[in-house]
Amino acid sequence: MVRDHGGNLDAARARFGDGDWIDLSTGINRVPYPVPPIDAAAWTALPTRTDIAALHDAARGAWGARGAILAVAGAQAAIQMIPRLDPPGRARVLAPTYNEHAAALRAAGWTVDEVADPAALAGADLAVVVNPNNPDGRRHDPAALRALAGRVGRLVVDESFADPVAELSLVRDPGGALVLRSFGKFYGLAGVRLGFVLGDAASIAALSAMAGPWPVSGPAIAIGRAALADHDWAAATTARLTGDAARLDALAAAAGWAVVGGGHLFRLYETPDAVAAQDRLARRHIWSRIFPWHDRWLRLGLPAPAEWDRVAAALA
Repeated sequence: MVRDHGGNLDAARARFGDGDWIDLSTGINRVPYPVPPIDAAAWTALPTRTDIAALHDAARGAWGARGAILAVAGAQAAIQMIPRLDPPGRARVLAPTYNEHAAALRAAGWTVDEVADPAALAGADLAVVVNPNNPDGRRHDPAALRALAGRVGRLVVDESFADPVAELSLVRDPGGALVLRSFGKFYGLAGVRLGFVLGDAASIAALSAMAGPWPVSGPAIAIGRAALADHDWAAATTARLTGDAARLDALAAAAGWAVVGGGHLFRLYETPDAVAAQDRLARRHIWSRIFPWHDRWLRLGLPAPAEWDRVAAALA
């Protein structure tokens, strides 16, 4: 299985040269949360249990979450640990979606089936649903997911793009699922490497034992606490992203591309030829995401305010 990803700007530079690139190949907010001043102790001292507990409380406050929670070094860390919670069996992943879920399960010895119909997940020893989905933005009703949790051995719901759509989230009542949340995408600080996993106390305790006593860094804790407590910034960002998504869809439609779907942080378009469309943008030093399993789909992140003119010109 090809583990292709966005953010591969090295490949763009190798093909199209250095320059002032706009990287829209990821679903990372291009207007990041302003990093607050960080106390020197965050760099020099090991994080304490009190520090980590305060970060957990900030996450609960941001999302209205209840129950057990664990901060980890990005949602990716949880994706790699969860296959080790149970003996390998048969896993089913609702696809197409973020390819690390299937890859991590296979690496841990699981037999993985990628299925297109949510009904086909039932009966799996472990099932994975990304909600909202990447790359097409497909959404799943929380009640249906809670019902599904009772029909599989373990349900993993990846909510890495759920910050702007709180009504989709299971964090208030996981209902037997393990729920993954990303920090870096919505807050635009992917380099901080911070994420969370929520669920039943026994599973979170087992993941905590795997992650060790210092699963996240002192600076990540400081930045995460400040950002997650800033509810006004989150609300304003959600409103801006909503408008920006419509704006990008209009530009793509004028270029002759059809909207397939997407979310608040990325949009997915059907083009006549995805490789040609990516090359067209890359010649303007705008990098996009295409997929080895679909020759017409192209995904774009949302530009920052200063980047819109260049994007509009490239699509004109």
